[in-house]
Amino acid sequence: MSDLKYWLALNSLPDVGPVLARKLLTVFGNPENIFKLSVDELKRVENIGENRARSIVGFKQWDMIQREIDGAMSSNTKLITIKDKAYPQALRNLHDAPPVLYVKGEIKDCDRYAVAIVGSRASTSYGLRIAEKLSYEIAAYGLTIISGMARGIDAASHKGALRAGGRTVAVLGSGIDVPYPPENRGLMDAITSSGAVISEFPLGTKPFKENFPRRNRIISSLSLGILVVEAAVDSGSLITVGYALEQGKEIFAVPGNIISKNSKGTNDLIKKGAKLVESAEEVIDELRPQIKGILREEKIMSEKPRPEMSGEEAVLYKYLSHDPVHIDEIVRGTKIPSGKALSILLNLELKGIISQTEGKLFYVNY
Repeated sequence: MSDLKYWLALNSLPDVGPVLARKLLTVFGNPENIFKLSVDELKRVENIGENRARSIVGFKQWDMIQREIDGAMSSNTKLITIKDKAYPQALRNLHDAPPVLYVKGEIKDCDRYAVAIVGSRASTSYGLRIAEKLSYEIAAYGLTIISGMARGIDAASHKGALRAGGRTVAVLGSGIDVPYPPENRGLMDAITSSGAVISEFPLGTKPFKENFPRRNRIISSLSLGILVVEAAVDSGSLITVGYALEQGKEIFAVPGNIISKNSKGTNDLIKKGAKLVESAEEVIDELRPQIKGILREEKIMSEKPRPEMSGEEAVLYKYLSHDPVHIDEIVRGTKIPSGKALSILLNLELKGIISQTEGKLFYVNY
């Protein structure tokens, strides 16, 4: 295989995307050959043209490429080329597969049995709860959860898989050294230890708007099916659905409030034939022919044993339900002072027994 520096150089050319890179590799075999050709030889490849050919022949940024290699090594980032065995086969099959993947954590063979969960960044408390619940249950079956580590549904989906002790993979729309959103850096670290974080973009790439539709094709290709929890009619999640349809993947959608703009996209998907999903079992049953033999069939859906609680923790826990309750109502109902109640609720959150949504609303996980 060619030296890694040539792969990174090919991946960094601004006017040669994955499709043209694939064409060049098909014709010339490896990146090192590509950078040793003349302008006229390169122009024989369809759509390369004079300017692109001269850009390749005149490439001089080898110092930058070496810094890229050094930066990957120092940050424990793996550089996986499309020729490497570790490169996911499902992604390799794409006509516009990235020449190089930047990976933190580890991509495993079992990750080919995956479900992508996507949805709105500006999600509702309902959407967050459903995404985390379904993700938890699907991961408990032994499937990997794929998402994009964005705010809202993506983050909730990763958290659900982590809570189940399952595997999850995040696909970034920025360089792998530029976590986005920044507040999800801790989540990224957790994902790295229980799965993988991947990016096709060179180190230092900012989260430009145009990167996210592009990364969505990777999310869909790595999964057997796409589950949309909340999406407006103009949601980027529907771009992922479009890629999934082209790739022949299953489409699932969670129904939502008919007067909520965040449910318009998902409800429209159901009207157009997406499978309406109210439980993880419905996703599993639809995918069963493809995942037979890898499922954890033993009492899969039973939750982990509930951690022990003190007397006051038990009082607050019994007052809560799966529907979010505001702190003011909790204080009135339990007669526990606000400051103390918040402290106890924090302890319950740390134990994983309850969760909190925006506006000091709390609900139980068990």
